[in-house]
Amino acid sequence: MTASMSQSLAQMVQTDYEIGDYQSSIAPRWCTGCGDTAILTAMQRLCRDEQLPPEKTVCVSGIGCASRLPHYMNAYGFHGIHGRALPIAEGIKIRRPDMSVFVTTGDGDCCSIGAAHWLHAVRYNMNMTMLLHDNNVYGLTKKQASPTSPKGLSTNTTPTGASLNPLNPLTVTLGIANVSFVAQVVDWIPELLYEVLQKAYHHKGFSFIRILQRCPNFMDHHFDAWMQDPARTRILTHGDGLRLRPEMSRVYKNQETHDPRDMARALALAAMPDEVPVGILYSNPDVPCYDELRAGERPSTPALVETVLNEEFDKVGIWPAEEEA
Repeated sequence: MTASMSQSLAQMVQTDYEIGDYQSSIAPRWCTGCGDTAILTAMQRLCRDEQLPPEKTVCVSGIGCASRLPHYMNAYGFHGIHGRALPIAEGIKIRRPDMSVFVTTGDGDCCSIGAAHWLHAVRYNMNMTMLLHDNNVYGLTKKQASPTSPKGLSTNTTPTGASLNPLNPLTVTLGIANVSFVAQVVDWIPELLYEVLQKAYHHKGFSFIRILQRCPNFMDHHFDAWMQDPARTRILTHGDGLRLRPEMSRVYKNQETHDPRDMARALALAAMPDEVPVGILYSNPDVPCYDELRAGERPSTPALVETVLNEEFDKVGIWPAEEEA
Protein backbone atom coordinates (compact mmCIF):
# COMPACT_ATOMS: atom_id res chain seq x y z
CA MET A 1 0.00 0.00 0.00
CA THR A 2 1.39 3.39 -0.97
CA ALA A 3 1.87 6.19 1.54
CA SER A 4 -0.86 8.30 -0.06
CA MET A 5 -3.32 5.40 0.11
CA SER A 6 -2.45 4.84 3.77
CA GLN A 7 -3.04 8.52 4.57
CA SER A 8 -6.37 8.48 2.74
CA LEU A 9 -7.48 5.38 4.63
CA ALA A 10 -6.45 6.93 7.95
CA GLN A 11 -8.48 10.04 7.18
CA MET A 12 -11.53 7.89 6.42
CA VAL A 13 -11.49 6.22 9.84
CA GLN A 14 -10.35 9.24 11.85
CA THR A 15 -13.04 10.76 14.05
CA ASP A 16 -13.02 14.18 15.65
CA TYR A 17 -14.91 13.68 18.90
CA GLU A 18 -16.97 16.50 20.35
CA ILE A 19 -18.01 16.85 23.97
CA GLY A 20 -21.47 15.53 23.13
CA ASP A 21 -19.90 12.25 22.08
CA TYR A 22 -19.08 11.59 25.74
CA GLN A 23 -22.52 12.47 27.10
CA SER A 24 -24.85 9.54 27.70
CA SER A 25 -28.57 9.61 27.06
CA ILE A 26 -29.20 9.56 30.82
CA ALA A 27 -29.64 12.98 32.41
CA PRO A 28 -27.61 13.42 35.63
CA ARG A 29 -29.73 12.87 38.73
CA TRP A 30 -27.54 14.80 41.15
CA CYS A 31 -29.10 17.55 43.22
CA THR A 32 -29.04 21.09 41.89
CA GLY A 33 -25.75 22.68 42.89
CA CYS A 34 -23.95 19.37 43.49
CA GLY A 35 -20.22 19.60 42.84
CA ASP A 36 -20.33 16.26 41.03
CA THR A 37 -21.66 18.09 37.98
CA ALA A 38 -18.44 20.12 37.65
CA ILE A 39 -16.41 16.91 37.91
CA LEU A 40 -18.47 15.24 35.18
CA THR A 41 -17.97 18.26 32.92
CA ALA A 42 -14.21 18.17 33.51
CA MET A 43 -14.15 14.47 32.65
CA GLN A 44 -16.02 15.02 29.40
CA ARG A 45 -13.79 17.95 28.48
CA LEU A 46 -10.70 15.85 29.09
CA CYS A 47 -11.98 13.03 26.89
CA ARG A 48 -12.74 15.51 24.11
CA ASP A 49 -9.45 17.38 24.32
CA GLU A 50 -7.44 14.15 24.45
CA GLN A 51 -9.67 12.62 21.76
CA LEU A 52 -10.16 9.44 23.75
CA PRO A 53 -12.25 6.92 21.81
CA PRO A 54 -15.29 6.04 23.93
CA GLU A 55 -14.70 2.34 23.22
CA LYS A 56 -11.18 2.69 24.65
CA THR A 57 -12.30 4.54 27.80
CA VAL A 58 -13.77 3.04 30.96
CA CYS A 59 -15.11 4.65 34.14
CA VAL A 60 -15.35 2.44 37.24
CA SER A 61 -17.20 3.31 40.43
CA GLY A 62 -18.44 1.85 43.69
CA ILE A 63 -21.53 3.04 45.59
CA GLY A 64 -22.59 6.58 46.44
CA CYS A 65 -23.55 9.83 44.74
CA ALA A 66 -20.13 10.09 43.07
CA SER A 67 -20.45 6.55 41.78
CA ARG A 68 -23.27 7.45 39.41
CA LEU A 69 -20.79 9.21 37.13
CA PRO A 70 -20.27 6.21 34.78
CA HIS A 71 -23.99 6.32 33.97
CA TYR A 72 -23.57 9.80 32.52
CA MET A 73 -20.49 9.08 30.39
CA ASN A 74 -20.78 7.67 26.89
CA ALA A 75 -17.96 5.20 27.43
CA TYR A 76 -17.54 1.81 29.02
CA GLY A 77 -18.69 1.89 32.62
CA PHE A 78 -18.68 -0.48 35.56
CA HIS A 79 -20.84 0.41 38.56
CA GLY A 80 -19.39 -1.92 41.18
CA ILE A 81 -20.30 -2.71 44.75
CA HIS A 82 -19.49 -0.62 47.80
CA GLY A 83 -15.77 0.08 48.17
CA ARG A 84 -14.66 -2.24 45.37
CA ALA A 85 -14.11 0.13 42.46
CA LEU A 86 -10.30 -0.01 42.60
CA PRO A 87 -9.78 -3.80 42.34
CA ILE A 88 -12.24 -3.86 39.44
CA ALA A 89 -10.33 -1.09 37.70
CA GLU A 90 -7.02 -2.86 38.35
CA GLY A 91 -8.37 -6.03 36.77
CA ILE A 92 -9.46 -4.09 33.70
CA LYS A 93 -6.14 -2.28 33.35
CA ILE A 94 -3.91 -5.30 33.73
CA ARG A 95 -5.87 -7.26 31.10
CA ARG A 96 -6.54 -4.29 28.81
CA PRO A 97 -3.54 -1.93 29.09
CA ASP A 98 -4.78 -0.12 25.96
CA MET A 99 -7.79 1.27 27.88
CA SER A 100 -7.86 4.66 29.57
CA VAL A 101 -9.14 3.79 33.06
CA PHE A 102 -10.76 6.28 35.45
CA VAL A 103 -12.03 5.52 38.96
CA THR A 104 -14.64 7.75 40.57
CA THR A 105 -15.44 7.26 44.24
CA GLY A 106 -16.66 9.13 47.31
CA ASP A 107 -15.15 9.73 50.76
CA GLY A 108 -17.27 6.98 52.28
CA ASP A 109 -16.87 4.50 49.42
CA CYS A 110 -13.08 4.94 49.32
CA CYS A 111 -11.99 5.89 52.83
CA SER A 112 -14.24 3.55 54.82
CA ILE A 113 -15.27 0.20 53.35
CA GLY A 114 -12.81 0.56 50.47
CA ALA A 115 -9.84 1.78 52.51
CA ALA A 116 -7.69 -1.34 52.09
CA HIS A 117 -8.16 -1.30 48.32
CA TRP A 118 -7.24 2.39 48.26
CA LEU A 119 -3.96 1.76 50.09
CA HIS A 120 -2.91 -1.10 47.85
CA ALA A 121 -3.97 0.66 44.65
CA VAL A 122 -1.55 3.45 45.54
CA ARG A 123 1.15 0.85 46.27
CA TYR A 124 0.58 -0.99 42.98
CA ASN A 125 0.86 2.32 41.10
CA MET A 126 -1.00 1.06 38.04
CA ASN A 127 -1.48 3.55 35.22
CA MET A 128 -4.95 4.96 35.93
CA THR A 129 -6.61 8.07 37.34
CA MET A 130 -8.66 8.14 40.56
CA LEU A 131 -11.06 10.95 41.47
CA LEU A 132 -12.07 11.09 45.13
CA HIS A 133 -15.24 13.18 45.45
CA ASP A 134 -14.97 14.37 49.05
CA ASN A 135 -17.99 16.22 50.44
CA ASN A 136 -17.28 15.11 54.04
CA VAL A 137 -20.57 13.22 54.39
CA TYR A 138 -22.53 10.20 53.19
CA GLY A 139 -24.92 11.87 50.78
CA LEU A 140 -26.69 9.00 48.99
CA THR A 141 -27.85 7.50 52.29
CA LYS A 142 -29.02 10.88 53.53
CA LYS A 143 -26.42 12.34 55.88
CA GLN A 144 -24.34 10.01 57.96
CA ALA A 145 -20.84 10.83 59.18
CA SER A 146 -18.07 9.73 56.83
CA PRO A 147 -14.36 9.23 57.64
CA THR A 148 -13.67 12.80 56.47
CA SER A 149 -16.51 14.47 58.38
CA PRO A 150 -15.26 17.28 60.65
CA LYS A 151 -15.26 16.69 64.38
CA GLY A 152 -18.51 17.87 65.95
CA LEU A 153 -20.62 17.45 62.80
CA SER A 154 -24.19 16.49 63.66
CA THR A 155 -25.54 13.77 61.36
CA ASN A 156 -28.08 10.95 61.53
CA THR A 157 -25.42 8.64 62.94
CA THR A 158 -23.75 11.30 65.12
CA PRO A 159 -26.66 13.44 66.39
CA THR A 160 -24.56 14.90 69.20
CA GLY A 161 -21.58 15.52 66.90
CA ALA A 162 -18.85 13.39 65.38
CA SER A 163 -16.41 12.32 68.09
CA LEU A 164 -13.22 11.81 66.08
CA ASN A 165 -10.99 14.09 64.07
CA PRO A 166 -11.41 13.50 60.33
CA LEU A 167 -9.12 11.34 58.28
CA ASN A 168 -6.95 13.34 55.85
CA PRO A 169 -6.90 11.55 52.47
CA LEU A 170 -3.88 13.58 51.32
CA THR A 171 -1.54 12.74 54.20
CA VAL A 172 -2.68 9.11 54.15
CA THR A 173 -1.97 8.74 50.43
CA LEU A 174 1.38 10.51 50.68
CA GLY A 175 2.42 8.04 53.38
CA ILE A 176 1.89 4.92 51.26
CA ALA A 177 4.85 3.13 49.67
CA ASN A 178 5.25 3.70 45.91
CA VAL A 179 2.97 6.75 45.84
CA SER A 180 3.57 8.63 42.60
CA PHE A 181 0.93 11.39 42.14
CA VAL A 182 -1.21 13.26 44.68
CA ALA A 183 -3.23 16.39 43.97
CA GLN A 184 -6.11 18.37 45.44
CA VAL A 185 -8.66 20.60 43.73
CA VAL A 186 -12.04 22.14 44.54
CA ASP A 187 -15.17 21.94 42.43
CA TRP A 188 -15.82 25.70 42.57
CA ILE A 189 -12.64 26.49 40.60
CA PRO A 190 -13.43 24.49 37.44
CA GLU A 191 -10.42 25.83 35.53
CA LEU A 192 -7.98 24.29 37.99
CA LEU A 193 -10.08 21.15 38.39
CA TYR A 194 -9.73 20.50 34.67
CA GLU A 195 -6.05 21.38 34.50
CA VAL A 196 -5.12 19.05 37.37
CA LEU A 197 -7.22 16.26 35.85
CA GLN A 198 -5.34 16.67 32.59
CA LYS A 199 -1.97 16.54 34.38
CA ALA A 200 -3.10 13.43 36.23
CA TYR A 201 -4.17 11.71 33.03
CA HIS A 202 -0.75 12.27 31.46
CA HIS A 203 1.10 11.09 34.57
CA LYS A 204 2.67 7.65 34.27
CA GLY A 205 1.32 5.70 37.21
CA PHE A 206 -1.57 5.92 39.69
CA SER A 207 -2.89 9.47 39.88
CA PHE A 208 -4.84 10.30 43.05
CA ILE A 209 -6.95 13.49 42.99
CA ARG A 210 -8.92 14.57 46.01
CA ILE A 211 -11.75 16.90 44.99
CA LEU A 212 -13.43 18.96 47.69
CA GLN A 213 -17.00 18.80 46.46
CA ARG A 214 -20.09 20.61 47.67
CA CYS A 215 -23.22 18.79 48.84
CA PRO A 216 -26.03 21.38 48.73
CA ASN A 217 -28.52 19.23 50.65
CA PHE A 218 -26.59 17.84 53.61
CA MET A 219 -23.48 20.03 53.82
CA ASP A 220 -24.82 23.36 52.58
CA HIS A 221 -22.52 26.28 53.41
CA HIS A 222 -19.82 23.82 54.59
CA PHE A 223 -17.21 25.25 52.22
CA ASP A 224 -18.45 28.86 52.30
CA ALA A 225 -15.46 30.08 54.32
CA TRP A 226 -13.07 29.00 51.57
CA MET A 227 -15.29 30.15 48.71
CA GLN A 228 -15.84 33.60 50.21
CA ASP A 229 -12.23 34.17 51.27
CA PRO A 230 -9.80 33.31 48.43
CA ALA A 231 -6.85 33.95 50.76
CA ARG A 232 -7.64 30.64 52.48
CA THR A 233 -6.91 28.78 49.24
CA ARG A 234 -3.22 28.27 48.52
CA ILE A 235 -2.54 27.69 44.83
CA LEU A 236 0.49 25.51 44.17
CA THR A 237 2.26 26.63 41.02
CA HIS A 238 5.24 25.11 39.24
CA GLY A 239 6.79 25.14 35.81
CA ASP A 240 5.51 21.63 35.16
CA GLY A 241 2.37 22.07 37.24
CA LEU A 242 -0.30 24.76 37.42
CA ARG A 243 0.06 28.19 35.93
CA LEU A 244 -2.68 30.65 36.73
CA ARG A 245 -4.01 33.07 34.17
CA PRO A 246 -3.61 36.73 35.19
CA GLU A 247 -7.36 36.99 35.80
CA MET A 248 -7.20 34.08 38.27
CA SER A 249 -4.08 35.45 39.94
CA ARG A 250 -5.89 38.67 40.79
CA VAL A 251 -8.45 36.63 42.77
CA TYR A 252 -6.22 33.92 44.22
CA LYS A 253 -3.17 35.84 45.38
CA ASN A 254 -2.11 33.23 47.94
CA GLN A 255 0.29 31.26 45.74
CA GLU A 256 3.33 29.11 46.38
CA THR A 257 5.91 27.84 43.94
CA HIS A 258 6.05 24.19 44.94
CA ASP A 259 8.31 21.47 43.57
CA PRO A 260 6.07 18.35 43.27
CA ARG A 261 9.05 16.08 43.99
CA ASP A 262 9.49 17.59 47.46
CA MET A 263 7.75 15.01 49.65
CA ALA A 264 8.47 16.79 52.94
CA ARG A 265 6.85 20.01 51.72
CA ALA A 266 3.97 18.06 50.19
CA LEU A 267 3.19 16.51 53.57
CA ALA A 268 3.38 19.90 55.29
CA LEU A 269 1.00 21.43 52.75
CA ALA A 270 -1.41 18.50 53.04
CA ALA A 271 -1.58 18.94 56.82
CA MET A 272 -2.27 22.70 56.86
CA PRO A 273 -5.20 23.25 59.24
CA ASP A 274 -6.59 26.58 58.02
CA GLU A 275 -5.79 26.69 54.30
CA VAL A 276 -6.74 24.47 51.39
CA PRO A 277 -3.84 23.65 49.05
CA VAL A 278 -4.96 23.41 45.42
CA GLY A 279 -2.68 21.87 42.87
CA ILE A 280 -0.21 19.02 42.53
CA LEU A 281 1.33 18.17 45.89
CA TYR A 282 3.51 15.29 44.75
CA SER A 283 4.53 13.80 41.42
CA ASN A 284 7.18 11.19 40.71
CA PRO A 285 6.90 9.46 37.31
CA ASP A 286 9.88 7.21 38.09
CA VAL A 287 7.97 4.94 40.48
CA PRO A 288 7.58 1.45 38.93
CA CYS A 289 4.10 0.54 37.69
CA TYR A 290 2.78 -2.89 38.65
CA ASP A 291 0.97 -3.36 35.33
CA GLU A 292 4.21 -2.74 33.44
CA LEU A 293 6.17 -5.08 35.71
CA ARG A 294 3.66 -7.82 34.95
CA ALA A 295 3.34 -7.03 31.25
CA GLY A 296 4.06 -9.92 28.92
CA GLU A 297 3.65 -12.66 31.50
CA ARG A 298 0.41 -13.83 29.88
CA PRO A 299 -0.53 -11.73 26.86
CA SER A 300 -4.25 -11.29 26.39
CA THR A 301 -4.74 -12.67 22.87
CA PRO A 302 -8.14 -13.67 21.40
CA ALA A 303 -7.03 -17.30 21.45
CA LEU A 304 -6.14 -17.09 25.14
CA VAL A 305 -9.46 -15.44 25.99
CA GLU A 306 -11.34 -18.20 24.17
CA THR A 307 -9.31 -20.91 25.93
CA VAL A 308 -9.89 -19.42 29.39
CA LEU A 309 -13.62 -18.99 28.76
CA ASN A 310 -13.97 -22.58 27.57
CA GLU A 311 -12.08 -23.83 30.63
CA GLU A 312 -14.45 -21.94 32.93
CA PHE A 313 -17.55 -23.07 31.03
CA ASP A 314 -16.38 -26.68 31.21
CA LYS A 315 -16.32 -26.45 35.00
CA VAL A 316 -20.08 -25.85 35.16
CA GLY A 317 -21.18 -27.51 31.94
CA ILE A 318 -23.76 -30.28 32.03
CA TRP A 319 -23.12 -32.77 29.29
CA PRO A 320 -25.78 -35.21 28.03
CA ALA A 321 -25.14 -38.78 29.04
CA GLU A 322 -23.69 -40.90 26.26
CA GLU A 323 -26.24 -43.18 24.64
CA GLU A 324 -25.85 -46.79 25.61
CA ALA A 325 -24.53 -48.96 22.84
